Amino acid sequence: MASTAAAVPFWRAAGMTYITYSNICASLVRGCLKEPYRSEAVSREQVHFIVSKWANGKPEKPSIRSDSPEV
Repeated sequence: MASTAAAVPFWRAAGMTYITYSNICASLVRGCLKEPYRSEAVSREQVHFIVSKWANGKPEKPSIRSDSPEV
């Protein structure tokens, strides 16, 4: 018998986005690694990006941001 409700992924039903779910999973996997693999994985976890605000159709001075986890 077919269900009338669409199947919802469990991470969505829990109120998470897929990015949040995948970050949690990745963090758990990195936590299970043994050294030296753990320190290598943690070093790859750091992300740096540039943000530019736009005003009057032109970009303002960009700022460099870091999305690094708290240690």
